[in-house]
Amino acid sequence: MAATVLDGRALARAIREEVRRRVQALAERGFPPNLVSIQVGESEPSRAYLMSQRRACAEAGILYSHVQLDAGVSERQLIAHVRAVCDNEEVTGLIIQLPVPERLDVHRAYLAMDPRKDVEGMHPSNLGSVMLGEPGLQPCTALAVRELVRASGVALRGAEVCVVGHSDVVGKPIAVLLLNEDATLAVCHAHTAELAAHTRRADVLVVAVGQANLIGREHVKPGAVVIDVGMNYLDGAERPVGDVRHAEVAEVASALTPVPGGVGPVTVAMLLRNTVAAAEAQLAERERAAGAPAGWPCSTPLAAGGKR
Repeated sequence: MAATVLDGRALARAIREEVRRRVQALAERGFPPNLVSIQVGESEPSRAYLMSQRRACAEAGILYSHVQLDAGVSERQLIAHVRAVCDNEEVTGLIIQLPVPERLDVHRAYLAMDPRKDVEGMHPSNLGSVMLGEPGLQPCTALAVRELVRASGVALRGAEVCVVGHSDVVGKPIAVLLLNEDATLAVCHAHTAELAAHTRRADVLVVAVGQANLIGREHVKPGAVVIDVGMNYLDGAERPVGDVRHAEVAEVASALTPVPGGVGPVTVAMLLRNTVAAAEAQLAERERAAGAPAGWPCSTPLAAGGKR
């Protein structure tokens, strides 16, 4: 039996509707979320992500603007732009688009951010909330993976989970988020010997390497849930492909995310959820400072990162 397709677009629509209601509540209080994107140079993956961001923000009622910096910008100039955006009281959220040129240390740019406006969840204090299992602004792709695993219906407590890839942006946060759900974790990377020996044990296999078609049938335990985070643009191809060989893995997995249409749309939805949560928290802080009555923000401030 072919694997169930985990429809990221459908899941994202439900999340965006929740976000739209929360944005409307903020707008009624005169505090609409305002997201700024900073990009250094250009790349094909970031172009697609930017288009999705812009469209999703418009649909949700989130103000959105994009700052395009030349590929030759210095690290000092990038940091100056980051600080200037964060110092703007009208801006409630900031995202630095990846990748940035290798000569730039993006971690210094993250450190320069106001963590309250870091809607990508990459400031050290926000990454710390991941480690502690506390609510906060946490990495969007990692949150998207967790939502898709939950949507598959698999019980994470006690499940064997294997994450292939250990980047700071994706692999490591995913591993910790799922560990916080009491899963049993294995993390593999470029130096892992006999990759298939680890991946074949997994009830949930998350692949986030950025290497097209890396994972095939031989890597997958029958009945496993497979989350493909890869988004690879091959020469001459009109559409991206994942890290997973979809057709053959679909014959053994119980559920599988497509590429495109899987992790990507949910990642954008998580960015919107983080953006509205950041704005809610900032408005609450301003109202407390002004002596406003308790009871705001509405519903679930910073709920995107918390455990359920």
